[in-house]
Amino acid sequence: MEEVKLDRWGYEVRTTSDACVSVINSYYHQVLSYGRKRYLIVKATEHDPNCVLANTLVAHLLCYADPSLALSHLQAAKARLGQATQYEKAVFECINCLISEHRDDDVALELHSKLLKDFPKDLVSLARAQVLCFYMGRPDLSLDLVQQVLPKNEEENYIYGMLAFPLLELGRMGDAEKAAKRGFAINNEDFWAQHALCHVLQYECRFKEAVEFMEECSKSWRNLSSFMYTHNWWHVSLCYLEGNSPMGKVLEVYDHCIWKELERSDAISAEVYVNALGLLLRVYVRGESDSFGNRLKILADRLTDPSLWYLEWHFDILTLWALASIGEFGKGDDLLKGLKYRISKMREKKQQVMQRGLLLAGALYEFGKGNFKEALKLLGPDFDAHKCKAIGASDEQLDVFDEVWYITLLNTGQATKAIEVIEKKIKDREGAPFLWRLLERGYSQLGRPEATAAGEKAKRLEAAYFQ
Repeated sequence: MEEVKLDRWGYEVRTTSDACVSVINSYYHQVLSYGRKRYLIVKATEHDPNCVLANTLVAHLLCYADPSLALSHLQAAKARLGQATQYEKAVFECINCLISEHRDDDVALELHSKLLKDFPKDLVSLARAQVLCFYMGRPDLSLDLVQQVLPKNEEENYIYGMLAFPLLELGRMGDAEKAAKRGFAINNEDFWAQHALCHVLQYECRFKEAVEFMEECSKSWRNLSSFMYTHNWWHVSLCYLEGNSPMGKVLEVYDHCIWKELERSDAISAEVYVNALGLLLRVYVRGESDSFGNRLKILADRLTDPSLWYLEWHFDILTLWALASIGEFGKGDDLLKGLKYRISKMREKKQQVMQRGLLLAGALYEFGKGNFKEALKLLGPDFDAHKCKAIGASDEQLDVFDEVWYITLLNTGQATKAIEVIEKKIKDREGAPFLWRLLERGYSQLGRPEATAAGEKAKRLEAAYFQ
């Protein structure tokens, strides 16, 4: 019988190799700090090919990048499961369910909840469960999980960033800000706490404060994954954009902080592209695409590569818009057909959840073509982007789809409806200049005198943040 060692959480791992456990602990740090060296976990299986936990974690890491290799590691873990510790068995059961071809999200979540009851210090399993909740569109369940383990982790690094994110997704901005600030006080390089605080500042239209905070934090970002690095800069660029900074500043962030990431030898291109697309769509919706020259064309040309499709629904939806915008309708048709096929293979419950995502995909494709009536038909008269969380996007990422809806309403003679929904949105984000410009446009289309006041409000706000 091989000896047992303790991992970072103090839980038992059956292995004779100190080096194996050391690598596992380093991997935990990479996951929680959104590091770019997550693949180091493979070395744990080199130190001990029989370690169940190491093989299980490698299988999870590789399940999308290299499914056949992931399966071989999962089988290696299964073959030794009889000698595994209770903790290792629990992690194996969770990941085996999570990466199965026809997984049941509810079962996977229940297994993670049980693991966290028995092993509440395991923040990597908490992070994995929160990602599952994110793609289920259920921040309420994500909050339940972190609150479940919080009593055992009250002074632990990273826990408060993990608490803050579901709070802000549930609209509890005050509580989210408190949690993020507590996490930042424990560790000012807790990137998830930094990110959550930026979300709050951005939502509350504290654009300059958000930019100053994030740019100060950016000194610590170089070891972040391609996604997290460019996503943080996406937030910064969006704050400049929403706060009506000169477009040159937005362009500077795109070129030097988002697109430039691709020059790094270990960059993951898809993780960069999704953030680049998210910014470009915002710029396009605001009628500022000329400022970005041929950058959309350069990016969209790369997205004709089918190996970049079907990684994430959010990415696919943005890709459809980009392909349509440059006239790549053949590729766009193929991508949309593929999404429909994938939905047909889902469990019935999952199909129902993802129908909204499929309609949104079709609408963005038509929007990119300039077919505003068709786009509006797919979005419908009561569209709410925040009901599309299951595409794997935060509220901040989803907001642009509401903006697309507002534009389609205004472009198809539905100014009365547009005014109604924009006025409702402004109650939550009164400091956003673009919303006032859209409201001004709606009033003007109907010849209403309120257009003047809306325009003046927009002008004041446009000068309030960065001018």
